[in-house]
Amino acid sequence: MYTDLLHALPNVFALANFAAVIIGVIAGIVVGAMPGLSATMAISVLVPFTFGLEPLVALGLMAGIYNGAMYGGAIPAVLLRIPGTPAAVATTFDGYPMAQKGQGGFALQVAVVSSSLGGIASAFALMLLAPPLSKVTLLFGPSEVFWVAVFGLCSIIFLLGGSVIKGLISACFGVFVSVVGSDPIYGNDRFTFSQLELLDGISIVILLVGLYALPPVIDLLEKPLKTGVDDNKLGTESLWKALPRMKGFWKTWLRGSLIGIWIGILPGAGGSMAAFMSYNEARRSSKTPDTWGEGEPEGVAAAEVANNADTASALIPALTLGIPGTAVAAVMLGGLLVHGLQPGPMLFRDNSDIVFGFMWQFLFGAILLVLLGGSLATNSFAKLLNLPRPLLGAIIIVLMVIGVYSIHGRMFDVYLMLGFGAVGWVMDKLKFPLPPVVLGLILGAFAEENLRLALRIGRGDWAVLFQNTTSLVLVALTVGVIVVPLVKSRLAKARQAEGQA
Repeated sequence: MYTDLLHALPNVFALANFAAVIIGVIAGIVVGAMPGLSATMAISVLVPFTFGLEPLVALGLMAGIYNGAMYGGAIPAVLLRIPGTPAAVATTFDGYPMAQKGQGGFALQVAVVSSSLGGIASAFALMLLAPPLSKVTLLFGPSEVFWVAVFGLCSIIFLLGGSVIKGLISACFGVFVSVVGSDPIYGNDRFTFSQLELLDGISIVILLVGLYALPPVIDLLEKPLKTGVDDNKLGTESLWKALPRMKGFWKTWLRGSLIGIWIGILPGAGGSMAAFMSYNEARRSSKTPDTWGEGEPEGVAAAEVANNADTASALIPALTLGIPGTAVAAVMLGGLLVHGLQPGPMLFRDNSDIVFGFMWQFLFGAILLVLLGGSLATNSFAKLLNLPRPLLGAIIIVLMVIGVYSIHGRMFDVYLMLGFGAVGWVMDKLKFPLPPVVLGLILGAFAEENLRLALRIGRGDWAVLFQNTTSLVLVALTVGVIVVPLVKSRLAKARQAEGQA
């Protein structure tokens, strides 16, 4: 398996594939630098434009955007105290005080080096852990794959945090969307409402663009923001001169990378949780914890290394089991499906060159952060914060409409995308989580197909789903994912009631 990893390396150095990573990193930094935008939104807008591209070119763009956006969020976090991405909240704690002291340039250099190291550690984790896990999943039959899909849905619902009921409703909505179209076995129409455009089902691209790209744009247009950046707050110096001042951060980088990788693998956790955990652990271990929050460079390093270390590691369960660790990973699963790559056990066997090339692209994207972000962030990208938000929102909407229309060349898809956008905006305002919708669409059809196949093999006997050890283990894990959060919630409420008494 690791031999295939080395064989995939030359493909990555093809001009188009490597250029895609470079362009993706630059675009990702730009997106991350704009408050209100995110890697999830950027990739969801990008996916429709990748139809005519080779798979590795498209995946290279996604990997570059993911890496770049996670760092780009540090730019407004440091200079304006506005997190460019949700994961950059912890970066504001010490990054903005540093900018106030005229050390904004050094804070951004700490951020870009830390982001690069976190991304590199995450890419190596993906390379080392995904191949052996994929070998195990190749042993799965229809019943096991069905339980993996159920486990994935339960994980994203019960481990995401917030209301379990809202997570369940979101997942059920995604599953409902997945069954629209023709029955895969009998060919009957399901929920098409006599619309011929729905016979082939609803494209995941339309759902992704509507749910993830439109709500942030509406928010941008609701609250126009134009904020200038004071050049005196940058304090720019050469990255190579700044590196010796970071040599004492190696423990923080190592600890934060491990935390980020671990959090990335857990479904639903994400970079925000990783950044906060890493920041708290670094502060607890510091010899001068009282200085944290007042402009401590190590605080920026702790937050940035962790929120980038969860990028590629979130794809470990996504690529091998079809269970994304973050919302961005869920969107990237949609990008794989667009190019005919089914996440799960067969991906590594049938498309090893592409999937291993994708891993290398993640690694090179993280390395390129230092070369591209280090030299450009404090000069060019920081100026992007001066763009009027209504102008930016209008540009994104135009790209969304063009991208969705180009899929089949029909306005029906555009109307459907706008409909999903309205649904996504309402769900966002009511605090309904969006990742379960995407996962419900991806795993819904997957679970149905394998459930019906398992029942056909077992001649209609439902006991076929419980006839081997692997299935029973997956059932136990699914029950555990459901029961443990509920028990913890009950215990927390009981303690709170005792405290109030």
